[in-house]
Amino acid sequence: MSKQVKSIFVKLVAALALAFACVAVAQTFANNSTSQTVQAAKKMSNKEKAAKRWIAMRESGGSYTARNGSCYGKYQLSIGYLHGDLSPKNQERTADRYVYGRYGSWVNAMRFWLAHNWY
Repeated sequence: MSKQVKSIFVKLVAALALAFACVAVAQTFANNSTSQTVQAAKKMSNKEKAAKRWIAMRESGGSYTARNGSCYGKYQLSIGYLHGDLSPKNQERTADRYVYGRYGSWVNAMRFWLAHNWY
């Protein structure tokens, strides 16, 4: 094998190793974020629960099967957010992830909804 071929091979192996390391780090951050969101949702105050219920009633009347264009379910999430899993459990988890990621709380999401008629 020539030195040039060996050099290319070594660079290719190094690039693949770096790519795999980046994927592993990204998955770790995603898993930590998801578990933090789930923990936050489990510890919701009564105010948070009330705001979440309020939004669900405005968006879908509380129905997990409500449809409006490309939005679906109790929280009228973009159907792409649900990744093909339309179950109530996934809708709850996805809605919590969306709200905590975008607004920080259901109370803040409700404030935004009141100002804009959407969240």
